Amino acid sequence: MSEDVRRRIFEPFFTTKAPGQGSGLGLSVVAGIVMSLGGTIEAESVEGKGTRFDVILPLA
Repeated sequence: MSEDVRRRIFEPFFTTKAPGQGSGLGLSVVAGIVMSLGGTIEAESVEGKGTRFDVILPLA
């Protein structure tokens, strides 16, 4: 994904889909859950190659 898209992926209602094809809430919800548990979520992407998400949670 492009750097502009990567910067916005955790924003509520941000989507790259056409209107009517999705709400754009998925990653925002995941980020909210992870942060509420005291964790972090990070995205690393190389445009045209792929994206990796790292979810880091504290030990229980």
